Amino acid sequence: MSELLKINVNGHIEKKGNLSYLSWAWAWAEVLKIDPGAWWNAHEWADRPAMFLPDGTAMVKISVEVKGSTKTCVLPVMDNRNRAIVNPDAFAINTAIMRCLAKAIAMHGLGLYIYAGEDLPEGEEAPKGFTTNPRGDLGATISPADRDPLVAEFRAALDLDAEEQDIAVAVYAIHDRIKSNHDLYVAVSDALTSKERSALKAYIKMAKEQK
Repeated sequence: MSELLKINVNGHIEKKGNLSYLSWAWAWAEVLKIDPGAWWNAHEWADRPAMFLPDGTAMVKISVEVKGSTKTCVLPVMDNRNRAIVNPDAFAINTAIMRCLAKAIAMHGLGLYIYAGEDLPEGEEAPKGFTTNPRGDLGATISPADRDPLVAEFRAALDLDAEEQDIAVAVYAIHDRIKSNHDLYVAVSDALTSKERSALKAYIKMAKEQK
C-alpha cells in the first residue's frame, strides 16, 4: 500500500533489550485509518495458537487483509535476545502474536523500512552531516565530529597485533565509555561495517565472560 509505505514510524518504535519493533496498537490504528474494514487473524494448529516444533520451540502465524490484499507472516516465539524460547508460556506466545501482527502489517508497507534496514520512509531525507541507522531516529543527532574519532578507536583496537583477550579488553574499554549514551553508541555502530560489528560483538562478549 503506497499510503502505508510513506508513513514515518520512527516516533512509534519500541525497544525491549536489543530488539526494536513497531507498536502493534499504533500500527493497527494507522491501518484502520486507510481501511476501516481491514482485519487480522491469528492462525491455529489443532486449536492451539502456536505451532510447536520437535525441539520444544514454537512459531506463530498472522494474516492481515488490507483493501482486499492479504499478507501472512510467521515468527518464532522469542525472548528479548532474539532467541527462540523452549516450551513458551501463554504470555510469550501472546507477545509473539502481537509482534507478528506488527510484522504482517509491515508486509503491507507500514514500517517496512525498519526490517529492510533503512532509516527513513520513501521521499524523506536525513539531515545532511548526520548519520542514519536502521533503528528509527537513534543516533540521528550525533555529528560525524563526535562519531568518527570513536569509530577510529574501535578500528584501531580491532587491528591490534595482540592476543584475542587483549583485543577484547581494548574494545570493551571503548564500549564501556560510551555504552550509557545510546544515541552515540548506535551512531558509531552504524558507521562500522557489518564485519566490524560482528567482530566487536564477539570481543565484547569475550571481555564480559572474562570479568
